[in-house]
Amino acid sequence: MAPDSPDFSARDEEPWTNGKNIGPIEAEVLDVNRAFYDAFEASDLNAMSDLWAHDDRSLCVHPGWTALRGWASIASSWAAMFDGPQQIQFIVTDEHVAVNGDVAWVSCDENLLTIGASATVNALNVFERAQDGQWRMVAHHGAPVMIASDDEFDEDLDP
Repeated sequence: MAPDSPDFSARDEEPWTNGKNIGPIEAEVLDVNRAFYDAFEASDLNAMSDLWAHDDRSLCVHPGWTALRGWASIASSWAAMFDGPQQIQFIVTDEHVAVNGDVAWVSCDENLLTIGASATVNALNVFERAQDGQWRMVAHHGAPVMIASDDEFDEDLDP
């Protein structure tokens, strides 16, 4: 595999750290972030439910959707997506984690693969450490990445 391959097994670095040394708290947050994508890939509503804060502060914006506020609306969206026929595989890249007290956020690119299609979504996942010490998702925002051809990009830069 090429050095820039998304197949992390072909590299010497950890897949969730971008080759940087991180502390144990950041590692915990990244583990929860990975569990989010694992639950999504498995269409596992119970696992997804375990990851989220179940209150009205929770926010989810799926690409192209309006904002969903509160766990009830968010849970309904996951149930609807998981009930569909499409299986999605995620290759998460360009992941960055930051922690400030009991709040953490992860920005990343979700490289989605489905049968016959692929897309990239830029995501921001926000977590809060609950009273039980577990990190819970309080916000997920996904925005599609629009990829222009090199010619279109060059034209945009020309005066």
